[in-house]
Amino acid sequence: MTLLLLGCSLGSAPPMEDYGQVPAFSLQDQSGAAVTRESYLGKVLVVDFMFTSCPDICPTLTQHMAEVQRHYAAEPDLHLLSVSVDPATDTPPVLAAYAQTHGADTSRWSFLTGPSDAVRTVVVDGFKQVMQKTGEEGSPGSILHGSRFIVVDRAGTLRGFPDPYEPGKATMYATIDQALALD
Repeated sequence: MTLLLLGCSLGSAPPMEDYGQVPAFSLQDQSGAAVTRESYLGKVLVVDFMFTSCPDICPTLTQHMAEVQRHYAAEPDLHLLSVSVDPATDTPPVLAAYAQTHGADTSRWSFLTGPSDAVRTVVVDGFKQVMQKTGEEGSPGSILHGSRFIVVDRAGTLRGFPDPYEPGKATMYATIDQALALD
């Protein structure tokens, strides 16, 4: 009886949530290369939203993404995506400079931009995050966007929206680990 109870308490982690599929999209990365949903199938993704002129939360989110990059440096199946919510400003050359400034290994961390409508569709409909202009173009805090990371499994399924800040950071790493463990 004791062994049976012990076996039940040592069971595997609960199944991951299924928040739907990342829809088809076509954007550009920091090198100007076209990328689509299919470009990332087979990789576990950690996704965030930012813009290069953001004076507020974006630099901190980028620092957290850099921590994830360092933490999983030996994990070839993990790819980071930072999607700019200010595509009018954040052209591929601007994103390339931003990536370099923040020590991004662009073979494992991509910065995406594209036409405003396409970006809005990916952010709001695809990743289920807010994206709204709140002030004059170029003014501090002029674009409201999500501050959580999104974890996507190898099949393109949204699996979690972990908080990259303490105390949520432990949950973030656990969610990423669990997505990496999925077949």
